[in-house]
Amino acid sequence: MQQPTPKILPTQQFLPSVIAVTGCDGAGKSTLSDDLICHMHAKGPVQWLYLGQSSGNIAEWIRGLPVIGAPIGRYLVRKANRAHSEKSSGPDTATTLVIYILSHWRAHKFRRMLKLSQRGVLVVTDRYPQAEVPGFYFDGAGLGAINAESWLGRKLAARERKLYQWMASHIPALVIRLNIDADTAHERKPDHKLSMLRDKVNIIPKLQFNGARILDLDGRDPYEQVLDAALSAVSATIETQPR
Repeated sequence: MQQPTPKILPTQQFLPSVIAVTGCDGAGKSTLSDDLICHMHAKGPVQWLYLGQSSGNIAEWIRGLPVIGAPIGRYLVRKANRAHSEKSSGPDTATTLVIYILSHWRAHKFRRMLKLSQRGVLVVTDRYPQAEVPGFYFDGAGLGAINAESWLGRKLAARERKLYQWMASHIPALVIRLNIDADTAHERKPDHKLSMLRDKVNIIPKLQFNGARILDLDGRDPYEQVLDAALSAVSATIETQPR
């Protein structure tokens, strides 16, 4: 398993009104994000935004195409998701293109986040892209984690890598990282592969998010305790940062 390594990123840009909630599946990201939104409404405009790759939305889009249709759409997205755990052989052209599209869809949502932030909206994100470790599992570049050895694969992988470096160069005001062990995560998310959860709990706690301020919380602690700590940190952050 790869470890986070330093990257030379584009000029950094600090985002004073962006709070990112990260962590392994089952750690409680969605619940915490929802509650942060509810509590922060009194302090001004606030919006939640999911910054995962949203393969489900891409699947819906592909299924809606008149020529490809629903069965092929499901097949392509399933192959794209499976490619990240089957690294012995390179993906075919269709799979490579779907993975590349998924990354651009994430970048589309990221640009929406930037526009909201520029308008002074407090944005709470569920997940946040990074350029330290490749792989959709870790919110990194998808093609960088597989053997995209064809000419097209190498070309798209290079473009995708630059895209993630650009996104990672935007530093959120605060990263709230919910930590959890793989067994507890699997108990909460039994439909997720235990091997994938183990990879996530090994890598995600090591990510540095380009030097962002990180609040590490234990997702196994009583939820009210986790929420109180997160709210205190968010309040302190938005009160001390220019908006």
